[in-house]
Amino acid sequence: MYKFFVKSNQIENDIVAITDEDVNHIRKVLRLKEEEQVQVCNKDTLKSYVAKIVRLEKDCVRLQILEECLETTESAMLLDIFQGLPKQEKMEQIIKQATEIGVSGIIPLKMERCVVKLEDKTEQKKVERWQKIAEVAAKQSKRDKIPKVDFPISLKNVYEKLLEYDIVVVAYEEEKETAVKHVLQAVDHETTKKIAVVVGPEGGIALEEVEFLRKLPNVKVVTLGKRILRTETAPLVLASVIMYEFNEMC
Repeated sequence: MYKFFVKSNQIENDIVAITDEDVNHIRKVLRLKEEEQVQVCNKDTLKSYVAKIVRLEKDCVRLQILEECLETTESAMLLDIFQGLPKQEKMEQIIKQATEIGVSGIIPLKMERCVVKLEDKTEQKKVERWQKIAEVAAKQSKRDKIPKVDFPISLKNVYEKLLEYDIVVVAYEEEKETAVKHVLQAVDHETTKKIAVVVGPEGGIALEEVEFLRKLPNVKVVTLGKRILRTETAPLVLASVIMYEFNEMC
């Protein structure tokens, strides 16, 4: 069953009005017909519904809500990725696949070894594009929530934000002793509800940045094994391992 996201102002008396590019997707790409059922999720309340198409208009598709979906596809744990800003196609891949895995948010980091330098005048459009990619991936994977993609921020300016997490796992290729498995097994799974992952850009995390992160009381610097993973691979592997360890994946 296909899924679409709407806002509260698009729902009135159990009638949902789908507008904008989703109209063309429903009519021209998916070729859905009246009486066919889809899922709709309210971005504002995070509630999902089964609805049927009652009218196909040129600029609007109207649905009637049949029932609320009581089960959710969302994790009970909040997991955010703090990603050293990589090249464009790599960032898009990370956002898409992290959304599918179940990540809650993606925060691009401006780090010492970042090749990409975003200009202020293009940053807004870039983040809008990234957010759209997250929305499309959320539809495909039937998420009940679209992960938020933040504006890029420098590592030093994210210090206070990282303190909000129960644990911050930093992947560092020069770490040889502390395995992510041991770190995750040592934490209390019942009380650990908010986790952050930090991954460097193509050139990795600089030593000074690692030492800066180590100052936080909730930071654990870990190795991901003997092999060096690409910047677009590491966050997905780490997020998957965390989800598995916390029984969020089979």
